[in-house]
Amino acid sequence: MGQGNNNRRAYGSGSLYPHRGSWYAKWYVGTRQIKRKIGRQRKRGSREGLTKAQAEKEMRRLMRELKPTPQERLTLCEVGDAYIAHVRDFLERKPSTVQDYEGILNKAERGLPKKTIDRYSGADIEGYVSTMRKAGRSSKTISNHLNFLHGLFAFAEKRGWASGNAVAAAERPRSGGSDPDIRFIELEELEALLQEVPGDVLGAVERPLYLTAAMTGLRQGELIALRWKDVDWKASLIRVRRNYTRGRFGTPKTKRSSRSVPMPERVAAVLEEHLKRSEYTGADDLVFCHPETGGPFDASKMRKRFKDAIKAAGVRSIRFHDLRHTFGTRMAAAGAPLRTIQEWMGHRDYKTTEIYADYAPDPVQGARWAEAAFAEEDKEEDGDAADDENDAR
Repeated sequence: MGQGNNNRRAYGSGSLYPHRGSWYAKWYVGTRQIKRKIGRQRKRGSREGLTKAQAEKEMRRLMRELKPTPQERLTLCEVGDAYIAHVRDFLERKPSTVQDYEGILNKAERGLPKKTIDRYSGADIEGYVSTMRKAGRSSKTISNHLNFLHGLFAFAEKRGWASGNAVAAAERPRSGGSDPDIRFIELEELEALLQEVPGDVLGAVERPLYLTAAMTGLRQGELIALRWKDVDWKASLIRVRRNYTRGRFGTPKTKRSSRSVPMPERVAAVLEEHLKRSEYTGADDLVFCHPETGGPFDASKMRKRFKDAIKAAGVRSIRFHDLRHTFGTRMAAAGAPLRTIQEWMGHRDYKTTEIYADYAPDPVQGARWAEAAFAEEDKEEDGDAADDENDAR
């Protein structure tokens, strides 16, 4: 238990196999191994019997209905594996989400007391949070762990494996406590960064990549997955339709993440030049591909080279992701409404976008606009002139 993702058995996921013309399934409920005959196997060219997909669906139904006996109390590991199998197979969560859940479960197994699922209390969860805080975990990381565990305990409670939700009974930590400052770079620093990009084959891709990241706010995975057909020079838009994370292409992380982002003239010009130099110019080819293979740009290598370029430029230390904050702060300072910035950046929650509120134009100027809009006429004759004009219309 808790030995790492690679050694974890797919508890609760079940296995399906054919035997003498029928489909059979086996899986664990508690400590029991369950075996069931699912139905006759469909033969090629026949309409009778079950296809593999139909047999798997029936197996999932049976797995949801069968519960452990009261004597078979489940551990956090067992319930966690069953819950992850549920969100993967039934709720069809993204592979990256499932991988995140597996990592959280492994850490929770090591950090929480070794008990059966029905024995956990709110105090156990609070102790786990305290341990994470002492280890320097961020508020976001702690929140991710609590959200996952809340779902896990709700899953157990619904199936009668636990009588309550330990996370719901725990005192949640107040949000905040992290550094409120946003890291970004000014335009002069961006220029210095671009000047320090190496002149090798990768640098020819990195220069337009960094500029696009800072001036459109796309995430790293969205930039890596960007195709030439997503760049609309006529409409001055970049359309975000895919991302690339953990070695896989997929859809953006939320519905809001599929979006169109305004493309400044400078970005359009740089991308047009980049297109002329690239050997991969098909509609489905990647914009920021590896220049020699046409495949996805290696994200870890990109971050390392970016860090080196930042250091060489002598500008403030930022991560690659902070180029996204450069876009958010500049757009807010230019007067773009926060709701619009939320759409452009693909934030699911408006509160995430509110971090840029302090960079909006001086509110005193807004007060002057309101004063002018609703000011009373100073002179009576001005009012009379307005009345005469209205009468003439």
